[in-house]
Amino acid sequence: MSYVAYIDASACAAHGDCEVIAPEAFRVEDVAVVVNSAPDELMIEAARACPSAAIRLIDGGSGAQVYP
Repeated sequence: MSYVAYIDASACAAHGDCEVIAPEAFRVEDVAVVVNSAPDELMIEAARACPSAAIRLIDGGSGAQVYP
């Protein structure tokens, strides 16, 4: 299983928690951007840490939303 992250730019407040948890997957500039992938556990942890709930995770295989 491999999760794909999507950022809701209108919700992102650029707190940077996602980048702290998964720097290989996220960069925070004006808003967070997805730059790569990371292990699923890190992707979930980063999404849960987002105080703006701006990260949505999709299962890359099935297309099902896994978070939130």
